[in-house]
Amino acid sequence: MKRLFLLPLSILLLLSNLLYASTIEWPDYRGPTGQGISEAKNPPLHWNQEENVSWKVEIPGRGWSSPVLIDGKLMLTSGMEEPVDGMHDLLVLQLDAGTGEVVWQKTVLQGTEVEAADRNAKNSLASPTVVVHEGVVYAHFGHMGTVALKFETGETIWKQKISYTSKNGNGASPVVVDDLLVFTTDSFEEPVVTALHLDTGKIAWRTERSHKVKNNFSHGTPLVINYQGQTQIISPGSGMVGSYRPSDGKEMWIVRYKMGYSMSTRPIFVNDHIYMATGFGRPSFYSIRVDGATGDLTNTHVEWQYHKSMPKTPSPNFVNGTIITLEDAGRLQCLDAETGEHLWMESLKATFSASPVQIGNRLYIMSEEGRCFVIDVDRAGATIVAENDLEEEALATPAIVDDAIYIRSHPHLWKITSGD
Repeated sequence: MKRLFLLPLSILLLLSNLLYASTIEWPDYRGPTGQGISEAKNPPLHWNQEENVSWKVEIPGRGWSSPVLIDGKLMLTSGMEEPVDGMHDLLVLQLDAGTGEVVWQKTVLQGTEVEAADRNAKNSLASPTVVVHEGVVYAHFGHMGTVALKFETGETIWKQKISYTSKNGNGASPVVVDDLLVFTTDSFEEPVVTALHLDTGKIAWRTERSHKVKNNFSHGTPLVINYQGQTQIISPGSGMVGSYRPSDGKEMWIVRYKMGYSMSTRPIFVNDHIYMATGFGRPSFYSIRVDGATGDLTNTHVEWQYHKSMPKTPSPNFVNGTIITLEDAGRLQCLDAETGEHLWMESLKATFSASPVQIGNRLYIMSEEGRCFVIDVDRAGATIVAENDLEEEALATPAIVDDAIYIRSHPHLWKITSGD
């Protein structure tokens, strides 16, 4: 009887260890929830170019994709700024998170000089963040193509290229939903949401935006939500945010807004509400209720709007009943999530493209100049706990897992750990 009991127990322990070993720690842009929330227990507060640096590794080329962390391995993309024979190499790299050693590095695609020139000077050839799902890495380079690779070896599974005029380059990261890879192809000519089959890379559906504006181009990263048992793809774009049905791409609902284009921020979803900024032009911030949502919700489900000093690029956070927004020029603001009431503003002396990472009521905010502000926030105000300077350009959102922060700058990837 004891043997009969011990055998399944040992199997259970083995399965438990295997599940623990395959735990996904930071698989997507803005972490496991896609909303900038980390469950890290002991991340460092203080560092510089030497203090609390576990390792730093020079990354070839240049890219603003954020690091993702799976099974002790880090994934990044990069693009070679200088062409060879008229082509720019596009790279995917895997590094060991413990040592920083490059496990594999693959040139997966190439962009022409014309394609590479189609971007803002601040942007890179490799700004979308990879997503890892069931042993496959999906790397998206916008109008220059998309590729699926085996996680263990970097071997190419498939490639797909949908050509379009991107305008200002690429920034929208892909998401996995059911058996699809979904991303925006909001081009200068025609704004579209695209889904590819995960196993083959073939097009599953392409849904043209139902509302078009003067500046169609955008770079919004979708957010997958499940509401009342129904999965929805929330995809912000120029002049609108739409909800799309994964099975066939059908638009389920839409909210229209003015003066929003070149969308770069990602929405968050809390307590039956979408919270999001509207992009460039005159950035506004919307709270959208999704209960009973169908059709055009512009005049029925927008709970509140706020228009002063809203972000063009960094995505928002939800902290204890409040919405925290970060303007590109450094104004950190707090709004009541239910009413939109403005509670406070803190001016940070820096510029920002990366989105804040949240641990409880503490935010880690990376500036373009390479300074990371560690800030505690509540309804009463903001307290700057630390400022840490790496003195290198940084536009990528960090990954924070357990006791480590992984920061992408140019030209390095850093692992910061606490020396306390």
